[in-house]
Amino acid sequence: MRHLKAHRKLGRTSEHRNSMLRNLATSLINAKDERIVTTLPKAKELRPFVERAITLSRQAQDLPDGGEARGLHLRRQAAGFFHAGNMTAAALSGKRGQARPERTAGVAALRRLFGELGERYKDRPGGYTRILKLGHRDGDRAELAIIELVDNRRELEAREAEKKRKAATKKKGSGSKKSKSESKSSVEAEASSTSDES
Repeated sequence: MRHLKAHRKLGRTSEHRNSMLRNLATSLINAKDERIVTTLPKAKELRPFVERAITLSRQAQDLPDGGEARGLHLRRQAAGFFHAGNMTAAALSGKRGQARPERTAGVAALRRLFGELGERYKDRPGGYTRILKLGHRDGDRAELAIIELVDNRRELEAREAEKKRKAATKKKGSGSKKSKSESKSSVEAEASSTSDES
């Protein structure tokens, strides 16, 4: 029986696997085009991992007024899906009082998750990611896949372009019909004028 065997081990210890999933989730959230290429088993394991974090940010958007404590709790829960980074670094560190280094990718991912993505998926009850199969890698024949966030900028631009294209063809099609009817009426008018003359 397969009791308690829900996930793929991916040939790693649990610490290594969790760290890898955190890195992949951070890369996906911070990616400029909101997609990453990885192997298919990793993508299938990453999907529920990152969707739980997005659900936490979506729940934070729906809080009533005065829910700051609950919002902070949700943010701290979601922080467990990313590496902590240099949050505890001193204000001035290094030689000669150099400025504190920039926040790491995990902190940036958490900020983006609760800012932009929480607002984007506020009305979506799940299914925030999509997996697209790419085929096999040349070196080791591993099956590759793209995992991406749905409703990203590229998709929205493509939808807008499609709407504009449909509107243009509809306008052009109705314009050509009018010109045909106008040309018919002008031909009939010329025919009637020639018959009147004779």
